[in-house]
Amino acid sequence: MPKMKSHSGTKKRFSLTGSGKVSYQKSGRRHILECKNAKRKRSLRKKGIVTPAFEAHLKRLLPYA
Repeated sequence: MPKMKSHSGTKKRFSLTGSGKVSYQKSGRRHILECKNAKRKRSLRKKGIVTPAFEAHLKRLLPYA
């Protein structure tokens, strides 16, 4: 049986943690940062964790991650 292909867009945006959860980088940290307060920018620094409902779908798109 041939290897399954990973979804290219998903591969660039999501990664698996050591415990098997799917993490992603939060949006809103690229530009126009002056008007955003420090608390908001600090919380955007952290990785986001995908909800369990959406996690199974993403793991199907990343078979070898």
